[in-house]
Amino acid sequence: MRKVLVTGGGGFVGSTIVRQLLARDVECLVLGRNDYPSLAAEGAICLRGDIRDRAGLDHHLQGVDTVFHVAALAGIWGRWQDYEAINVQGTDNVIEACRAQGVRQLIYTSTPSVVFDRHDICEGNESLPYPHTFLCHYARSKVMAERSVLAAADDQLLTCAIRPHLVWGPGDPHLIPRLMERGRARQLVRIGRGLNMVDISYVDNVAHAHLLAADNLAGIGTAAGKAYFISQGEPVNLWDWIGILFQRLDIPPVNRSIPFPLAYMAGSALEWYYRKRKILDEPRMTRFLAMQLAHSHWFSTKRAQADLGYRPLISNEEGMDLLIRSIRLRD
Repeated sequence: MRKVLVTGGGGFVGSTIVRQLLARDVECLVLGRNDYPSLAAEGAICLRGDIRDRAGLDHHLQGVDTVFHVAALAGIWGRWQDYEAINVQGTDNVIEACRAQGVRQLIYTSTPSVVFDRHDICEGNESLPYPHTFLCHYARSKVMAERSVLAAADDQLLTCAIRPHLVWGPGDPHLIPRLMERGRARQLVRIGRGLNMVDISYVDNVAHAHLLAADNLAGIGTAAGKAYFISQGEPVNLWDWIGILFQRLDIPPVNRSIPFPLAYMAGSALEWYYRKRKILDEPRMTRFLAMQLAHSHWFSTKRAQADLGYRPLISNEEGMDLLIRSIRLRD
């Protein structure tokens, strides 16, 4: 890699990828809709742009050999046209611009949600099929985008997809703050029996997997056209992990629980009400969220180990220590 562009490079995962690239002395362009002074101070070249703008992508990708496509509309609530425009059409634009500008490697940030089919998944691997129906627009749009990326792999453009699960760590603007907010407000309720095992992924490990994938594509190329699950390498009990986090942050423990069927029905009712009233804010509970909080979903990283040489750089214990330290420094 000589000259790299990272879409969504100002975000949580994207900025970590950027910093790891800069540590390698790689020329790194960050494409986003905002300015990122901290990344610019570290040596990144920050560009204003939008993946929905095909002409802009053509301009920014001139001379680039590798693209990390991290930008996406996340979340489990919103309008389909927004998810389609950003996650689906935006990804198609990135693929087309890569071809037009002679980019050789494209690494796409996907999600295990592309295979979530309303059942427990225990040590799932990449042979799991895409589901036929979806409980949220995010998962549907990511399936469509991942399919396009993997189908695009050929001799001119080598592509692959990285599927990290529940990304966390210092600077996380999504998962950890949301848990902390609901925990402090005593609004978090355990769904189901609390026995479900899930994968988690420390952000530095996720970025490391992206760079390993790029190295593979630029070298032997055995990752071309493939998707890879990425995690800490061993699942955790979701509610025990939340309990440890809360204990270390002096947040009251989660003592209340409701049966999964009740949470699912509540999510369904809230979704209906929000759609009927055209409320854009995310409901407190949805069917997808109830499923995620009550079911097991963890995956094998054997393919990533074999093809990419992936091993977690940061353990769960070390990651938790780093996270708690960063939160206490911030507070």
